[in-house]
Amino acid sequence: MRESTTNLHLPRPPIRTGSPAPQRAQAGPSRTDVNEPLKVLVIDEELPFPTNSGKRVRSFNLLRRLAKQHSITYLAHRNSDPEEAQAAAAELERCGITTHTVDWCVPRKSGLGFYARLACSLCSPLPYSVWSHRSRALQSHLCQLLSTRHFDLVHCEWTPYLESLRHHAELPVVVSAHNIESQIWQRYHETEGPGLTRWFIGRQWKRFQHFERWAFSRADQVIFVSEGDADLARQSFHAQRATVVANGVDTDAFQPTYSNRDANELLIMGSLDWRPNIDGIEQFLKLVFPRLRREHPELRLAIIGRSPNTGWAAWVSSIPGVRLHANIPDVRPYLEKAGCLVVPLRIGGGSRLKILEAAASGLPVVSTRIGAEGLRFESEKHYLVSDNIEEIGKAIGQQVRSPEAARDRAIAARELVENHYSWDTLANRQDACWREVAESGHAKRRMRALAKV
Repeated sequence: MRESTTNLHLPRPPIRTGSPAPQRAQAGPSRTDVNEPLKVLVIDEELPFPTNSGKRVRSFNLLRRLAKQHSITYLAHRNSDPEEAQAAAAELERCGITTHTVDWCVPRKSGLGFYARLACSLCSPLPYSVWSHRSRALQSHLCQLLSTRHFDLVHCEWTPYLESLRHHAELPVVVSAHNIESQIWQRYHETEGPGLTRWFIGRQWKRFQHFERWAFSRADQVIFVSEGDADLARQSFHAQRATVVANGVDTDAFQPTYSNRDANELLIMGSLDWRPNIDGIEQFLKLVFPRLRREHPELRLAIIGRSPNTGWAAWVSSIPGVRLHANIPDVRPYLEKAGCLVVPLRIGGGSRLKILEAAASGLPVVSTRIGAEGLRFESEKHYLVSDNIEEIGKAIGQQVRSPEAARDRAIAARELVENHYSWDTLANRQDACWREVAESGHAKRRMRALAKV
C-alpha cells in the first residue's frame, strides 16, 4: 500500500479507561524460534526504483525478497522526478512494501544553491552528506510512525540516515553501510591538489570519521558489503557488531553471451552524479583514451549512467569515439554486445555491482585495483587489473589483442557470481541479521518489563 504525508492521518493509540488489575509481564516465546514475520521500518533517501544506480539495485533486490517474509514499511523522501516517484511507489507496492514518502527532495549537487549549502554546512559539526539529507518533514513523519505503530526494528538503508534516530536510543537499529564514507573522503583528499577544495574535503573526511564512529557504535548491527569494509570498521571505528552481506546480481536476468561481441567497443557504467565515477571517467578520458585511440583507431567508448550534469555531458559527447547514454531503462543490451567493461576508479569503497552485472553477462572486465575492491575476483583468472588509471590502458590493449583469453576469464567470472553472489542467498543473510537484532530488542524489552513489576 502506498501512503504519503499529504492528508495522511495515522491512527491514534486506543484510549483505555478504568484501572485493570496489574499483571506480571510474560517473557513469551522467542520470535526467532517461531519464525514469525518481523515488522520492519526502513528509512532511506528515496524509493529505490527504477534500479538505475548501484545503491538502488542492492536495496530493491534485497528488500523485495525480504518483503515475502516480513512486513516492511518504507519511509523516504520523494524521488525528484514526479513520474519516477509514482512508478517507484507502485513497484514497491507490487512487492508488498508499504511506502510513506514525504514531500521533500534531497537537494541537487549543482548550481549556486549547492555552493550556498556547502558554505552553510560549515557551521554544522555534521558531514555535508548527513546535514543536507536532514529534513523536518521526514523527522516529523518518523515520529508519527514510531508513536502510533510497533516495529520490531528500524533499518537505515544508508549510514547518514541514522542521524534521524539520534534521539531514539531505545530502538533496535540495523544500518546498511554501502561504503565507509570517510574512506572515500580520505581518497578524495589524497587525490586533490592544494587549495580551498582540498581544505574542504579534509574537513569532510574528519567529520565523517567522527560521525561513523558514533553511527557504528550506536547501531545494533551494521551491514557492510565486503569483508574489507567490515575489517576496517572493526579496526578503525571499533565496530563490534559488524556483519557482511555482499552485493549481488540476478543471474537469471543477466544471461551470459560469449560470442558476437565487438572487441573494439568499450563500456563504462555508473551513476554520473557520484563524484568517484565522474573523477574516474574524466581521468580515463584525459589520460588513457586518447592514447588508446592512437594505438587502436577503431576503439569506441560507450558511457552509461544516470543524471549527468548538462555541461559535463556536453564535454564528454564532444570527444571523438565517445557516446554518452543517460538514464537508459535497461543496461543489458549494452552488456551483451560490448567487448570489455572498464572500471577506471581511483576513489571509492564498498564493492561494484557493475562488475557483477558484467560478469553475469559474460562481459570481460578491466579494472583498477580500487575499482574491484570487495569482490572475490582474482586477477588474470576472472578479470584484468591495473594499479592505477594510467596503467589501465595496457590491460585494455591486452584484452583487445587476446579475445580468447578474455573469453576464458569471462566464463570463470560468470561461474564465480553464480556460486557466491545470488540475491536469494544474500537476502537470507540479511534476514538472519534482522532476526538476531529483533530478538535482542525483544529480550531487552522483556527485561525492562519484568524490572517494573
